[in-house]
Amino acid sequence: MKLFFLVLARDKIHVDEKVKELERLGVPYLIICGERLNHPNVIYREPKGKYDAINFGASFIPKDVEIVALNDVDTKIYNLQDALEHFDSKNVALVFAKVSVKEGPQIFFNAIQNVIRRRLLINANGDLMLIRRYILERILPLIPCKAEDSYILFKILEFKQRVVFCEKCFVETDKTKIAAEEANRKRRTVCGIYQALANTKGSNLVRLFYTFLPFASPLLLVLGKKGYFGMKGILLGLTDYLRGDQSGFWQSN
Repeated sequence: MKLFFLVLARDKIHVDEKVKELERLGVPYLIICGERLNHPNVIYREPKGKYDAINFGASFIPKDVEIVALNDVDTKIYNLQDALEHFDSKNVALVFAKVSVKEGPQIFFNAIQNVIRRRLLINANGDLMLIRRYILERILPLIPCKAEDSYILFKILEFKQRVVFCEKCFVETDKTKIAAEEANRKRRTVCGIYQALANTKGSNLVRLFYTFLPFASPLLLVLGKKGYFGMKGILLGLTDYLRGDQSGFWQSN
């Protein structure tokens, strides 16, 4: 299976590290970057959201590629082969890797999310997603969406294709480090997930989960400050969606 990495970079901060990593892994790649850099494998695209970077970058994927890896630039990849092995099964269309963070409220929220996703795929991590090329082509162009990773997940489930949440393959990255930052992160992702659900025919159980999520979010208050900001982000994200936010680009207020 021929693999190709499409790396998404809002700016140049982590580009050098990602280039070294991908060259060490020996995989072909292209980085779509929101800043201009003089590198043969980096192409400039004005930042308009990850959905737009994927749409733009997809036209540069070589025709003989079978598996496309969508990867955030600010990640370190571990055990890539464990993710690739799932494609030995022809009915697997998408594999997404677990995310590991070393500090901040995401340690707790990721742990809870992972427990749920072992039973019900309520969302996906866009930090590293491997997708069969012909399936990706069925989904493109991606619509404007703040949670393009979950939109891809829901579309593939809509196609009745198999998705694997791979925990042996994981990426290390930095997310929110302090509780107050979690509100903006949750706001963006929750709004994006409601956008994704509105534009796909996903699982009724997933829809039920997000129907009750705002009502259940006050339970997070028992966690103190990180729970408060987590709840705040969920409610703000839902409010953004109900107000008609259909954009795919996040700008903090």
